Amino acid sequence: MELHDVWFVLIAVLWTGYFFLEGFDFGVGVLTKLLARDRTEKRVLINTIGPVWDGNEVWLLSAAGATFAAFPEWYATLFSGFYLPMLLILICLIVRGVAFEYRAKRPEERWQTNWEHAIFWASLLPAFLWGVVFGNIVRGVKIDAHMEYVGSLGDLFNPYAILGGLVTLTLFTFHGTVFAALKTTGDIRVRARRLGVRLGLVTALLALGFLIWTQADNGDTKSLIALVVAVVALLGALGANVKGREGWAFALSGVTIAATVAMFFLTLFPDVMPSSLNEQWSLTVTNASSNPYTLKIMTWCAGIATPLVMLYQGWTYWVFRKRIGTQHIADAH
Repeated sequence: MELHDVWFVLIAVLWTGYFFLEGFDFGVGVLTKLLARDRTEKRVLINTIGPVWDGNEVWLLSAAGATFAAFPEWYATLFSGFYLPMLLILICLIVRGVAFEYRAKRPEERWQTNWEHAIFWASLLPAFLWGVVFGNIVRGVKIDAHMEYVGSLGDLFNPYAILGGLVTLTLFTFHGTVFAALKTTGDIRVRARRLGVRLGLVTALLALGFLIWTQADNGDTKSLIALVVAVVALLGALGANVKGREGWAFALSGVTIAATVAMFFLTLFPDVMPSSLNEQWSLTVTNASSNPYTLKIMTWCAGIATPLVMLYQGWTYWVFRKRIGTQHIADAH
């Protein structure tokens, strides 16, 4: 296996880690409107992800940085052609981080309500747009002979990509309900499980249609295996959630996300961005990669840094592993 193939796999792993971790905190952000009944319950939900949300975004920085260094042509075409959706995602991530930090800085109800609206929308929009972005990457976009995107913004919002956005939105929200049930106590935990059943059914229907569409267009035997794993894991997560086995439900919803991302990358390889205009103009792991010396240095750096990041994040989740409930929320001043 060549180094550019190794880095294709590593970037797939980084995106999997990002969607697994950031997926549930996007979902919790959406649940501040769908699940919480009052401000105290919103504080409970926000506190479940408060110690970890910023660490989860390290995976996005790593995935983007690895793409820039290992596949500069892929990075340039992706971030220039998808400039407006990517910019909107970036703005949402900034607003969301500010909202988490500033929401409790002042006691006025209007101040806190506005930041709660910001948390909801800045969680919902990226959860949808990431599906649109990856849907277009898998489907193929208008790339010319100069490796430049020549389509319009409207081309990105095609039926396949919109369905992909709905799948990631519902899947992340379901992942968030399972995480909320795992991390809370009392009535909010029970209601999170109930909401998870309804969301899980909707997610299963949307995901099944989207994955079958993907398999029919670009799939092979390996992607079919990933499709089966994703569907079985999602059904298993639903069953575990109904039985109140939150740990199993969370693990299986994570497997669903991982298998879905794996299917994306399996249908892509050896392309990284297929061209819908001419197959010969597609970006591949070969023509979009850096030189072997750069990839070799990156491999050594990643081999040292990645385990350290994973150990640190694992320690963070272990420290903040206990459940919380409304009884743990102090009265507002």
